[in-house]
Amino acid sequence: MVSIDEAIVQRRSIRAFDPQRPVPRETIYHLLRLAGRAPSGSNIQPWRVWVAKDDTLKAITDVCLARHNAGDAGQRPYNYYPVTWRSPYIERRRATGWGLYNLLNITRENKQAMHEQHARNYKFFDAPVGLFFSIDQDMEIGSWLDFGMFLQTLMLAAIGSGLATCPQAAFCNYHDSVKPILGIPDDQIFVCGMSLGYPLADAEVNNFQPERLDPKEFTTFV
Repeated sequence: MVSIDEAIVQRRSIRAFDPQRPVPRETIYHLLRLAGRAPSGSNIQPWRVWVAKDDTLKAITDVCLARHNAGDAGQRPYNYYPVTWRSPYIERRRATGWGLYNLLNITRENKQAMHEQHARNYKFFDAPVGLFFSIDQDMEIGSWLDFGMFLQTLMLAAIGSGLATCPQAAFCNYHDSVKPILGIPDDQIFVCGMSLGYPLADAEVNNFQPERLDPKEFTTFV
């Protein structure tokens, strides 16, 4: 049995899943039931979840890859990152990106390899399940905070079942193509996607885990 501490430390974004190991529907439902225990202001539970497998997963992959390979950057429905980057956040972002590329032996000059690695997002890193999340357009910042707790709870629950995840804002770029496939109504904002499956054993890329700050760097005792 994995402890809470172990689940938190083990959780990472997995970028190589075992495509031969399906995730049963009842397991997905179990994880979502646990995630639904996440707190939300006044218990309004603002999250909506859309589960894609098999033909639906392929349809999403096809449309996203087509746009990605055509050089269409898309347009996200909200600003996930700062409009203007500044220190220390830009340095942390670069360290994460180049840390991953260095592990994969992708140099700064190899733009095609970068393109292909980013395209792996739209193949769900070979995971058999794609999860997508949406929220009502009239929800405010507090509900988005609630949604973050829901996503974290879901990712930790996956660890407890021997599964792994990769939360992906990359799908936001093509939300206008993904929403119709999933049947997400227009009054819902596309939040993000997430790959779910069993991690591929011995995949070097799955060892990547960016450094975390020591609490001394972000905590003030008053």
